[in-house]
Amino acid sequence: MNAFEIKKIADNPQLADMAANWFHLKWKIPLKAYQESMQECLKQTNAIPQWYVVLDNNHIIAGLGVIENDFHNRKDLTPNICAVYVEKSYRGQGIAGNMLNFVCEDMKK
Repeated sequence: MNAFEIKKIADNPQLADMAANWFHLKWKIPLKAYQESMQECLKQTNAIPQWYVVLDNNHIIAGLGVIENDFHNRKDLTPNICAVYVEKSYRGQGIAGNMLNFVCEDMKK
């Protein structure tokens, strides 16, 4: 994955506001929903929610979240990967796959 680095928001609280805004712009979910979820993530009291971004020169180029439920009725299917997005110019480089592998390893911990 080139020199791109996956950042966990829980370990990089300075990225939370930028990440919440980025996800909001990509998915049109209210900004406040992302802000609240990321604030919950930063408390580090539970394994979920978690948020991750990929940076290139301090710009977010990709990201995803792990939340309890992504708008479905199957409460037995938790946690859920959500809001997966890779900027168009960065697609086809394995970034999404690398993010998913990173998150799976992180969730095992």
